[in-house]
Amino acid sequence: MAATDGPLILKLGAKDAIPGLSLSTEAHWNQTEEDWRIFLRDGVVFGIRDGMRLVATAALLPYSGNNAWISMVLVSATHRRRGLATRLVDACLETARKNGLTSWLDATPDGAAVYGPLGFTPTLQLRRLKLVRPARAEGPPPSSAGIDALRARDLRATGFDRTALLSAFARRSGSRIVAANGAIALVRDGRTARHIGPLFADHAAEALDLVHAIARSETAPLLIDAVASQAAFLEGLTASGWTIERPFQRMRFGPATSAGAELPFAVAGPEFG
Repeated sequence: MAATDGPLILKLGAKDAIPGLSLSTEAHWNQTEEDWRIFLRDGVVFGIRDGMRLVATAALLPYSGNNAWISMVLVSATHRRRGLATRLVDACLETARKNGLTSWLDATPDGAAVYGPLGFTPTLQLRRLKLVRPARAEGPPPSSAGIDALRARDLRATGFDRTALLSAFARRSGSRIVAANGAIALVRDGRTARHIGPLFADHAAEALDLVHAIARSETAPLLIDAVASQAAFLEGLTASGWTIERPFQRMRFGPATSAGAELPFAVAGPEFG
C-alpha cells in the first residue's frame, strides 16, 4: 500500500497521551499515562485519526546498539480489519530502516501471524501471568537495590543499554527495585495491576524466592511476563497461585545485534505494560 493510500498517518505529540491511553484501556492493556508519555517524549509515535478521534497508533522507541522497540500497536474496535496496524508498523519499520535500526516487538499469537509475513523473526516466547490476591504469608520483605545494579543485569541479558527507560520506570511514584540472594527485579504501577519485571537471577529458585517476597509485601494484583523456556520458574509460579493469562512472542526485524550473556526470568513486559 502506498504511503498516500488510506487515512493520513500523523506523528503524535505530548497532547496525545490521554487519547493513546484511551486506546490501550479499550484493549484492556496495563499501560498508564506515564507509559505513553515515555514513548511520546523519547520515541516516535505514529497515529491515524477519524476526524478528531485517535483510532490507531504504533510507536518506535530507539535504544543503544542500533536497536529499537515497536510498541503501542493499537486499533480501536470500530476501525479494525482495515489494515491500519500494518500501515503504522510499516511506518515504524521505515523510520527504523532510515536510521539503521533493528526493530523488536512483542506479539500476541494473532499479531505474530501478521508480523511473520512482514519479515519478523521469532525469538523469545513469553507468558503473561497474574496473581490476583498476593498471599500475606510470613517472611522477610525483599531488600532495596539501586538502578545501577538493575541496569547492569539488564545490559547482560539484552545486549543493549536501556538505562533511560529503566530509570524512567524506577523514578515513578510507587516503583521500587528489590533484590535477594542474587536476584533483582523492578516493581512498578500499571493501570490495573502492579508489574514485576525485568527480573534477573542465577537460578529459578532464587527468582521464585524474590517473586514470593514481592508478593508478600504487595496488596494489589500482580502481573509478570515470564520467559517460557524458564520452565522451573513458570512451574513454580503456577504452583503458588499465579495463572497464565496469555502467550506472547518476541520478534525481531532486521539483522541480529549484540546477544545477551544471560537469559532473564521475566521481561519488562510486552509493550511495557
